[in-house]
Amino acid sequence: MVELKYEPVSHDHKVFLKNARKRKGFGKAYNDLEAEYTLVRAMLAARSKSGFTQDTVAKLMGTTKSAVSRLESAGKHAPSLTTLKKYAQAVGCHLEIKFIPKSGSTNHSTRCEKKQRVG
Repeated sequence: MVELKYEPVSHDHKVFLKNARKRKGFGKAYNDLEAEYTLVRAMLAARSKSGFTQDTVAKLMGTTKSAVSRLESAGKHAPSLTTLKKYAQAVGCHLEIKFIPKSGSTNHSTRCEKKQRVG
């Protein structure tokens, strides 16, 4: 069986957002999902860099292609930490989670600046 090489589809995200923001309610919905979109972009970039298809990542994770597709879709569900670690390992990465203080936060919030490496 021949393994297919992943070739990303051309997509200009800035143009997409410019057009999408014209739709009523899009801006608020997009901002509400900012963390999810950031995670998905990082996942897609890691998979693209690995050269793997969703099917290959699924096999490495011991799951299905449709499960990987759901993981790479923002806002549909919240993957577990275990699942994110499996995905990261499958695409040749480690998962790093960190808390970043909001600008203008009080001094007690600076305790969250320490990075926690997971996996």
